[in-house]
Amino acid sequence: MTDQTASHDLIDVSGASEAPEAETKTSSIPEAELARLTDELISAFKTVFDPEIPVDIYELGLIYTVDIDDDYNVQIDMTLTAPGCPVAGDMPGWVENSARNVEGIKNVNVDLVFDPPWDVSRMSDEARLALNML
Repeated sequence: MTDQTASHDLIDVSGASEAPEAETKTSSIPEAELARLTDELISAFKTVFDPEIPVDIYELGLIYTVDIDDDYNVQIDMTLTAPGCPVAGDMPGWVENSARNVEGIKNVNVDLVFDPPWDVSRMSDEARLALNML
């Protein structure tokens, strides 16, 4: 995965979820279909909001990685703005449900991770503007 702070390009179809020593392979999913899935997953993530912050989780930078395998299964690694977030038990389910609504996606697994810890540098300019942080 590349650094998501600048581009927010988090959708990975290169097999990066394999062991680091494994040979990287390219997806058998056609490029146009990958573009559609990427756009629709991002749109889906933008429907999920942290109830305490009026910005969606994608623009907040809470989605760390999204891996799509050749069978249209999705692995999502995400975080929270703080480990003690009151919706820590609910938000991964919200993200899973949003991804499941994308046509063609089969299985979705969401892992909540705290390494690296989230900080405001992960927010997009859109999020910073919405929160008057520019």
